[in-house]
Amino acid sequence: MKKITLKIDDMVLDAELNDSPTANAVWEALPISARGNLWGDEIYFEIPVNVTFADKKAVVDKGDLGYWEPGRAFCIFYGPTPASRGGEIRPASPVNVIGRVKGNVEQLKDLSRPPQVVIERIDT
Repeated sequence: MKKITLKIDDMVLDAELNDSPTANAVWEALPISARGNLWGDEIYFEIPVNVTFADKKAVVDKGDLGYWEPGRAFCIFYGPTPASRGGEIRPASPVNVIGRVKGNVEQLKDLSRPPQVVIERIDT
């Protein structure tokens, strides 16, 4: 696992990327700074990574980090989206899960506007 930090406006969350090829491509692109978009309880933004993958999930877990291929986007899931049914967390279309937030993602529910996001490596 590769440790990263997510700076979202004035919040800081620790997270880990898994060992998938997509996560490795994201790791190589760090640091990344972008203005995030909000879609329900999801933050997403385009990143300088363009990969194709086969292991896509239509429903994810709270705290998952995903790569959304159609938009070349990094996604942070912290609750239901407009596509969700019931209590599930459903991306706009299937994503490749590339990691997990280790901190409290519930605090992201306080966002009222698109946040500035910085993703950085934590070198150990």
